Amino acid sequence: MSFLLSIFKPIAYISLPVILVRTAVSSSPMGLYYFRRGLYLGCMTAIATWGIVVAATMSATGYRYDVNWVIARAFYAVAGTVMGIKVEVEGEEHMLTKPAVLLSNHQSMLDILFVGRMMPKRTSIMAKKSLQYTPLGPFMSMSGAVFIDRGNNARAVRSLEAAGQLMKDRKISLWMYPEGTRHLSKEPDMLPFKKGAFHLALQSGIPIVPIVTENYWRIYRDGFFGTGVVKIRVLPPIPTEGLTVNDVPALTERIRNQMLDALHDISVKVEVPAEEPRGPQPTIPNEIQSDPSTTLSSPNTEDEGAFSPPDVNPEGILEATRTSSVASISSSDSNHREQRSEPSENGAETEEDEGMVLVGRPT
Repeated sequence: MSFLLSIFKPIAYISLPVILVRTAVSSSPMGLYYFRRGLYLGCMTAIATWGIVVAATMSATGYRYDVNWVIARAFYAVAGTVMGIKVEVEGEEHMLTKPAVLLSNHQSMLDILFVGRMMPKRTSIMAKKSLQYTPLGPFMSMSGAVFIDRGNNARAVRSLEAAGQLMKDRKISLWMYPEGTRHLSKEPDMLPFKKGAFHLALQSGIPIVPIVTENYWRIYRDGFFGTGVVKIRVLPPIPTEGLTVNDVPALTERIRNQMLDALHDISVKVEVPAEEPRGPQPTIPNEIQSDPSTTLSSPNTEDEGAFSPPDVNPEGILEATRTSSVASISSSDSNHREQRSEPSENGAETEEDEGMVLVGRPT
């Protein structure tokens, strides 16, 4: 009996504050949101800390490319249980394709949980080179991350070529987000795709495996963090052998359309509330409505003090307004094109370094 008490007593002391805090914040939607967000980030911190030991051990024993799989599965097991979020997968057999460029839509920091469920063995991630010199750098290096110098076109191309050769030689897959940044909205949608991942696949002759996570705005968004089931659909591999650089635009558009169709198909329809009036609607006092003497007089009134509005040509007003609107739109479009044509401070953006993975930055 004393042995059982020695086990359950510390657990009770630890869980009691958590239960009290959750009870206190459950009455406040924003309080509950920040409480659950804190739990999620706490799970990330705990697994990341444990992951340093795992990465060092597995890297030293020759299993560095399985580090992400071990840590991802552990994070999904812990965070998925704590947060009450489950994943249903369709087409998971396509994840067995080796090697492959794995492309997934990117919505928020919650994607890390779904990557945890989907990450296959011998899979690495691509990240910008600056992350190599942050606290994440040692862990990412030990797990076989591929670093890309996005500020230098020549180095980016060499890095992509080296990554492709490494993937073919060691049968390693690479997980990437072709949108390049996070995008979460009420309606299921995706941003335009960057072309870096497609150049990598074509240069190496490696197939592309699209992975589509349903729009989970109903479960997670700014100010709300709920529970539920999220669907993920893995599409069949798309071969790239025999394609050239000239085929990249068409391939990019075709894969994006396939992923967008799947996104619409698996996403739960969310009722979007109708927009409310932007301001108070004008009302006519009852005295004016009921008293005929207060109505506006016609231009032919015989009262000496009556006001007669000047003659107005409605068609002239509409024509003037239409002309002004067209001129304004043309001017705005011209300015927009001029802004797009200006190069950035660092020179022209290259397609090869687009589509990099964003690692561990909460939304």
